[in-house]
Amino acid sequence: MAGLSIWHVVIFAIVVILLFGTSKLKNIGKDVGGAVRDFKKSVREEDEAASLNSPRTIDAQVKTSESTSVKS
Repeated sequence: MAGLSIWHVVIFAIVVILLFGTSKLKNIGKDVGGAVRDFKKSVREEDEAASLNSPRTIDAQVKTSESTSVKS
């Protein structure tokens, strides 16, 4: 078995188009695309909400100032 060639893919695509028709395939594509878009949107919103609710830490360097003595 040599695997799938380009002709196998072309014949499969023609059979699928003949069985379902182009309008039904177009609707399926729109539905799948909308579902993926909604999923990505919900994941992004959840990440943003999680980052807003997480405690924030401030990393800062603390300088210790040496007390200077005034000579009189």
